[in-house]
Amino acid sequence: MNENSPELDDYLDNHYIHRSNWLRAAVLGANDGILSTASLAIGVAAATELREPIVLATLAGLVAGALSMAAGEYVSVSSQTDVEKADIQREKIELKETPALELQRLAEIYEKRGLKKETAFTVAQELTEKDALGAHIRDELGINEISQAKPIQAAIASGAAFTIGGLLPFLVTLFLPLNSMVYSLYGFALLFLILLGALAAKAGGSSIGKAVLRITFWGTVAMGLTALVGYMFNVNVG
Repeated sequence: MNENSPELDDYLDNHYIHRSNWLRAAVLGANDGILSTASLAIGVAAATELREPIVLATLAGLVAGALSMAAGEYVSVSSQTDVEKADIQREKIELKETPALELQRLAEIYEKRGLKKETAFTVAQELTEKDALGAHIRDELGINEISQAKPIQAAIASGAAFTIGGLLPFLVTLFLPLNSMVYSLYGFALLFLILLGALAAKAGGSSIGKAVLRITFWGTVAMGLTALVGYMFNVNVG
């Protein structure tokens, strides 16, 4: 596809949708890194009075989670890419075999969006003459540079974000006192989640209050249930 014009770049600078792919992966990764690592550490801390099992379990969860998150994101987004490529290939064949039908289909799309029938057909005809495949990819299939799946970008963003998020509760297990480890992990994890929610909302141009409330509520539920499991199976490791 063609490079964006300076005018389009200026337009995108004032909107947030072009950040949706990497922002979604990064927020999901960081949130999962903080929450799953902290929850795992809380569960183990509730079942033992020794630091070593807590640190080991947290580190193992951090490494496994980061790799799993990156791999899962890559596979998931790659599947989306495969679907997009198959649709584009199918569109190429249809444009070659039934160009008149495809032109009419494109005109109908524009007509449904509010253009008069004659105007819609003229627009479809002119866009087809310029770049028939590009017009159908964008307006019939709904694929564009902003929404197009990017597996490598999503995997790197997700894995790196999980690692950064998971390192925060891991540092808590290394340095804070054992006798208040569960409460320290919960408190710091909640603080990290609040900061993440605020940063994500600001980057995406959405409501900071709603993002913080949502992430705090579900974080508390997850860590509370994990701590409960740890207390229920309180086997002193060591």
